[in-house]
Amino acid sequence: MLAVALSPGDLLIIFAVGLAAGTVNTIVGSGSLITFPTLLALGYSPVVANVTNTVGLVPGSLSGAFGYRRELSGQRSRLVFLGSASVAGGITGAVLLLVLPGSVFAHVVPILILVACALVAAQPRLSARLARRRERGEGNGPVNGGAGLFAVVYLTGVYGGYFGAAQGVILIALMGIFIDDHLQRLNASKNVLAALVNGVAALLFIVASHVAWEAAGLLAVGSTVGGQVGAKLGRRLPAPLLRGIIVVVGTAVAVKLLI
Repeated sequence: MLAVALSPGDLLIIFAVGLAAGTVNTIVGSGSLITFPTLLALGYSPVVANVTNTVGLVPGSLSGAFGYRRELSGQRSRLVFLGSASVAGGITGAVLLLVLPGSVFAHVVPILILVACALVAAQPRLSARLARRRERGEGNGPVNGGAGLFAVVYLTGVYGGYFGAAQGVILIALMGIFIDDHLQRLNASKNVLAALVNGVAALLFIVASHVAWEAAGLLAVGSTVGGQVGAKLGRRLPAPLLRGIIVVVGTAVAVKLLI
């Protein structure tokens, strides 16, 4: 169903969940679990809801990345390297959404999210182990994460282009394992990579699928405001608290998908 009659109350709800999703996406990365079910509840079909959700949240992703621009300083080469993987993955995932049955990833998505949460929780211990290796002169691989991180960022982009809920949880977990850097800087990188995935997927959806533009526009406005709110809140959170939020939210997302 594409044409859905929205009441003034429905319009307000869409704007509000867009604002909430923009905030959550910037801090953690699971805002689609707020907006996607809302669009379904308002009467949109699953594919239209997914496509509209992706298109509507792109401005929020860009807003969040801009809000974290201070932490992006010195990360140009990292973002070029990993960004190319995200773009390629986002295109692949979007094409899969358009050509494959919607049940293809249904069984693996919750598992991926739970694994990501486990990686986030284990990141301090793993980082300490990497630090010990550096002290012994063994190093911890390329500063941009190397081919291993490139490959898994691509796969995360495939998932993000297809559905995308909690791709930020997965991205920040993976970067925390492969790259030795402050969590806030990795969070800034995560916002850029997620924006690239959502952006290329949205472009394909606009050309090749149906977008509910009224809902997408409201999500865009709300998520743009939310991206700035999330940047201000996320930057003030200490790393352990931010990590705890990521684990809790990611686990909740996985449980919701399993039910």
